[in-house]
This record gives sequence, C-alpha cells and structure tokens, in this order.
Amino acid sequence: MKHTISVLVENKFGVLARVASLFSAKGYNIESLSVGETTDPEVSRMTIIVSGDDMIVEQIIKQLRRLIDIIKVSDLTDRTYIEREMVLLKVNAEPASRSELLNIVDIFRGKIVDVSLKEFTVELTGEEGKINAFITMLTPFGIKEIARTGKVAMLRGLQPNQAA
Repeated sequence: MKHTISVLVENKFGVLARVASLFSAKGYNIESLSVGETTDPEVSRMTIIVSGDDMIVEQIIKQLRRLIDIIKVSDLTDRTYIEREMVLLKVNAEPASRSELLNIVDIFRGKIVDVSLKEFTVELTGEEGKINAFITMLTPFGIKEIARTGKVAMLRGLQPNQAA
C-alpha cells in the first residue's frame, strides 16, 4: 500500500541526505519526494510517498523521528488530505494539430507556458490520475520531454462537522 508521509524538518544543510540515507540503509524505496520551505524559512516540508505495509511504514516513521533536525512526522494516508503534483510537458505542435492540442490543454485546465514554431510546453497541476490521463491524451501528438514533480500533500482544514 502507498503511504503519504509529511515531514517537517529544520531547513539545514544535509537534512535531505540524512532522510534519504535512512530509507536507503533500510532498503526502502522512495517513490516520490518533494521538499520546499514553509512560511517559516527555517522549516521545510518533505512529502514522501513510500510503498509498504503498515508495520514497515510505522518503522520508517519511528526512525525518522529519531533523526536530528526532524520537527514532526505524520502519516497522512488514513486521514483526509489534499495532494497535487505538477508536470511540464513539451509536445509537438504542428500547425494542423494546434487547435486540437489547445482544446485538450483547456479541458485539463493546463497552461501553455512556452510556444515555438513546432512545439508547445504545457504546465499542468493535479492528482496523479489527472496527470497520467493528460500524458495519455498527448502521447499521439509526440511528447518530446517530460519534467514531473513529486507529490506535495497537506491535511485538509477542519470541516463544520468535525471537532477541533
């Protein structure tokens, strides 16, 4: 089962390497990793996607909490959270196919961020399924290059029927 782990860390040199080393040393594969500053420039959030049963993930979380520079570790998997990823995709855009490409980009709520004589570069943000469907739709046009981020995730806000 895939687990989404959110880790708040001190924004210091070497923290990412220590986290990655923990996974490597234990033989766990990180499927997706995204890191960025929070509203506090001294704190970064890591979103880590890892596959494994509950016992393996529980062990990973315990070991993460032991590392220095770790502020908080949360497994978001069984909670209500939002996740997104982003893709930049360079696709052939011959004059005869441009209007069809523009329609597909519009349907997926993508954004064209660069245009040349023979290609478009498109930006799209969404859940993994949406990104995968978009790539599938553009494959027949000839995808030249893809740059895809890891997932970012955070808990949803409290809903009216939830206690604080």
